[in-house]
Amino acid sequence: MSNNTITLLPDHVANQIAAGEVVQRPASVVKELLENAIDAGATQIKLIIKDAGKSLIQVIDNGKGMNPFDARMCFERHATSKINTADDLFALTTKGFRGEALASIAAIAQVELKTKKNDDLVGQHIEIDGGKFIAQTECQCATGTTFIVKNLFFNVPARRNFLKNDQVEQKHIIDEIERVAIPHTDIHFIFQSNGNEILNLPPGNLMQRIKSLIGSYIQKELVPISEDTNFVKIRGYVSLPENAIKTRKEQYFFVNNRFVKNPFLNHAIYEAYKELITYQSHPRYFLFLEMDPKNIDINIHPTKTEVKFTDDKAVYMLLVSSIKRALGKANVGPSLDFDSEMSITLDAQSENRIITQPKVSYNQNYNPFNSNTSVSQDNTLQKANKQHWETMFEGFKNTQENTITTTDTSQQNALEELKSEAVNFIFFQLNQKYIVTTYNKNVLIVDQQRAHERIVYEHYLKTKKETKIASQQLLFPEQIELSANDFTLMKDLTDEFKILGFDFEIFGKNSIVVNGTPSDLKDFKIAETIESILETFKLNTIDTKIEKHDNLCRAIAYNTCIKYGKHLENEEMRLILEHLINCEDPLHTASGKSIMMEVDHLDIEKFFKK
Repeated sequence: MSNNTITLLPDHVANQIAAGEVVQRPASVVKELLENAIDAGATQIKLIIKDAGKSLIQVIDNGKGMNPFDARMCFERHATSKINTADDLFALTTKGFRGEALASIAAIAQVELKTKKNDDLVGQHIEIDGGKFIAQTECQCATGTTFIVKNLFFNVPARRNFLKNDQVEQKHIIDEIERVAIPHTDIHFIFQSNGNEILNLPPGNLMQRIKSLIGSYIQKELVPISEDTNFVKIRGYVSLPENAIKTRKEQYFFVNNRFVKNPFLNHAIYEAYKELITYQSHPRYFLFLEMDPKNIDINIHPTKTEVKFTDDKAVYMLLVSSIKRALGKANVGPSLDFDSEMSITLDAQSENRIITQPKVSYNQNYNPFNSNTSVSQDNTLQKANKQHWETMFEGFKNTQENTITTTDTSQQNALEELKSEAVNFIFFQLNQKYIVTTYNKNVLIVDQQRAHERIVYEHYLKTKKETKIASQQLLFPEQIELSANDFTLMKDLTDEFKILGFDFEIFGKNSIVVNGTPSDLKDFKIAETIESILETFKLNTIDTKIEKHDNLCRAIAYNTCIKYGKHLENEEMRLILEHLINCEDPLHTASGKSIMMEVDHLDIEKFFKK
């Protein structure tokens, strides 16, 4: 009997392990199959899924197809048509090249392939079950390739259990479609989910493709970029500073038409917008970098989304410079024609040019960092707030009978004492961010935004189908265009939104019409707030234990509560404190962040005795 402890893995086990690097979820399969279709020269690609890709992923393309030998070989590990030598890794112009994707997919799913080259009379039909070859037969099919992937992870149940709900998995799939559809505007993409058409993107120019994915409104918020140097060419669109949004979405970098992630490039974007956008605001961008493949290393991660450059600093400075130039021209130049593919053309840069960051010209009167402007605007806001502060708490009732959920008896006693003293609070606002008060000789500091977020969250959380929030009908209904992801999510959350007082209806593809909003929400931007609520909801779904109604209440509270920087009148501060201490948990937001801190008077005494 052998005492050896090291043995070679069986092929099917090795393939399952390799699949773990390439295929994390259904979206990983979609990415690989779409990229293969693009590499095959397809002009039309149709994606069909069921159950967010868990039951079925089907990709149909009209590309060049495969002959009988290639059809069988494509499922073998490291079988590739892209690489002959190691040097070829640094001269890649295609999407896939490792020859691992199809072998990995076939190892953890039931796969069918139908393919035919234009010159062949009949096509090939191949069946593979969990990495085991079943059959290869002749079939009748159109020129091109159809991949059918069924029951993903059926033979690796532990991996399947890690998948999120259908809504989250479909969001990842749409993300992958957008990442290939934006750079390949000459290809017609169609996406169907559970029998419903989600996306239909006919060929067009870059702006038309962006509008099809995001919404027509995006056109007036973007400015074009076009910069040519001998090292790198930069083109695309970036958002105007005033159209920055509160979440990091619609941010795309493409290097040689491949979607990539690079923190260094992202930092360059924010450097270009420095002092032009407010804290925690984010620009949108759709940027394309074209450069010699030998200056790029994309072979540093199995998903090929990470990239390194031979000269990071040069790319960084050129990116900052070109964005500042584009924003400067947009502020001082004539109106831009977005119907053309690119309306600003910059002079080609000479090889020896010293790269500098040009200064951006913009109207100082609209600079939010200008102290004079800020003061005058703040005064106006204060007057408006003083007149309408009552609406902030409309619909909220004192709930003295609420119990405080806490396992600490002493903490509960302290909160009961705090409630009893609330009527005698003396308070002031600190830095337009905190409410400072005292009780029992101690100093209490309350975060005004988190406090109001908790109040709003509990108010909405208590609503149920039989006790809906009243809806205030709009005088003029507002139509909102949403991205495919947000539109799908909005439909999925229709019942929850209506319980909470949002009255809307579907209006065409990826659009809704809002007829009414919760009666206790006043003076807010409807489209911007709904988009922010959806984005927060998606971020919260990372924790799959959060129930839909609870998650939506959290998202609404986070996006509609008062914010830092708002001047509060005395009555507003009193109401915040009064409602807060009557919350079930006045100490934490729904996400667990602290709302208040207490400074013990004895610690203060000790400090001044030094």
